[in-house]
Amino acid sequence: MKNGNGTVSLRPDYAAIAGWVNVSSSVLDLGCGDGSLLRYLRVSRRVTGYGIEIEDDGVLACVKNGVSVIQGDLERGLSDFEDRSFDYVILSLTLQAVKHSERIIKDMVRVGREGIVTFPNFGYWKNRLQVIGGHMPVSDNLPYEWHDTPNVHLCTIADFERFCAAREVKILERKVLTRGVPVTVLPNLLGSLAVYRFQRA
Repeated sequence: MKNGNGTVSLRPDYAAIAGWVNVSSSVLDLGCGDGSLLRYLRVSRRVTGYGIEIEDDGVLACVKNGVSVIQGDLERGLSDFEDRSFDYVILSLTLQAVKHSERIIKDMVRVGREGIVTFPNFGYWKNRLQVIGGHMPVSDNLPYEWHDTPNVHLCTIADFERFCAAREVKILERKVLTRGVPVTVLPNLLGSLAVYRFQRA
């Protein structure tokens, strides 16, 4: 994505993710889109790995970006991958768009030594304000109108942490951001984007 001066700007969760990924580790990126995250991690952390993407346009963009990609449907699970096949399995801004989120999280901690997930925080105060005003939220992290959104399972930071606690998923670290700036006070209210690192408990 290009900003106003014509240079390429990265999504704010990319740097947060890269900060947790060890150099020369292996990564599986679920719902990888055009492969820009894997390309970023390859340059910044020298990772190896694959992306999984269902859309033809995304697969083609990955190939153009020099990213190894497997065309597949996340909703069918990750049964083709053995336990601990990768150091990290990443689901970046895709959790809210999948139907079988519980199965995918379980697969992530089985296939990867660690999982990393990012999602828009539905509890962010601007989202709450729009709901109080009688409308579904539209924002930088939730850019779709209600009638054309791919999102099916929106959640808050508090929701995700309760979900993990009930399913023996151990949260190792959390970063909460708003416009790329870390939020440490009242994150479920003031944070627009959540980034988690976790593993099987």
